[in-house]
Amino acid sequence: MFAFILQRLIQAAIVMVTVAFISFLLFQYVGDPVVFLLGQDATPDQISQLRADLGLNQPFFVQFWHFLSNAVQGEFGLSLRQGAKVSRLIAERFPATLELALVAATMALVIGIPMGVYAALRRGTFLSQLLMTLSLLGVSLPTFLIGILLILTFAVWLHWFPSFGRGEVVQLGWWSTGLLTAKGWHHIVLPAVTLAIFQLTLIMRLVRAEMLEVLRTDYIKFARARGLSNRAIHFGHALKNTLVPVMTITGLQLGGLIAFAIITETVFQWPGMGLLFIQAVTFADIPVMAAYLCLIALIFVVINLVVDLLYFAVDPRLRVGKAGGH
Repeated sequence: MFAFILQRLIQAAIVMVTVAFISFLLFQYVGDPVVFLLGQDATPDQISQLRADLGLNQPFFVQFWHFLSNAVQGEFGLSLRQGAKVSRLIAERFPATLELALVAATMALVIGIPMGVYAALRRGTFLSQLLMTLSLLGVSLPTFLIGILLILTFAVWLHWFPSFGRGEVVQLGWWSTGLLTAKGWHHIVLPAVTLAIFQLTLIMRLVRAEMLEVLRTDYIKFARARGLSNRAIHFGHALKNTLVPVMTITGLQLGGLIAFAIITETVFQWPGMGLLFIQAVTFADIPVMAAYLCLIALIFVVINLVVDLLYFAVDPRLRVGKAGGH
């Protein structure tokens, strides 16, 4: 187990350095932040002075080394647009993004798994076919279109939910949450549903496919031959083995929810990291963009490590193979 964890940590470090280098390299060609800060009427002396103050006149690898050494300490420099520490800006926005992703992931799991099980066990029925058709729509429709349709229906026509913002939040130290207020829950419903629909349909189709595959295995046939009830077979044996690959996909999807909440946050003006990233791209705020991608990469690496460890703990074949090769 120690060797397994050490190997994953080395791989994670390599991935993080690679992501940091690629993101920092790409953002050199996004635009000139000095022009955004000073405007088109700035004199060459003003531009040169600001470049020197920001350290943008140094060679690329020197800038990258400073960025990397500071990132290891949790510091990503100053935002070129706002003049504040990037770490503080991300710390202010991260609770909103994580909160939205967790609510969306919970919706996807709580609704998607039962729907997938039903579609597998009641294959061929009208409701099962309807669920599969709706799942195709959920996978096919763009996220921004789903968000706009929800805003049009539930905010503009029905006036049931607000169309933007996070609502009332409560400060718990440096952490802010809207899940402890009624207005916070009222505001999170539409963006969470928008973000969850794709994940929900994906989980439903995955559970259905895995469930059908497990039900065709020999040990399920043996369980039926022993006279076990359908309830015991379906939920005591089949579902338990179905959830092993689902666990892996779900863990990675949580990282995807955090990373790809950009569109949802933009549509609903949700004050999270995605909206911060879009604003940074508009003003060529390189430190914010690089820090955001590094943080997303770190989240994926951590989630992937946790999923690997859970998979290692759940599947005894991996432990046996590592220990004795039998």
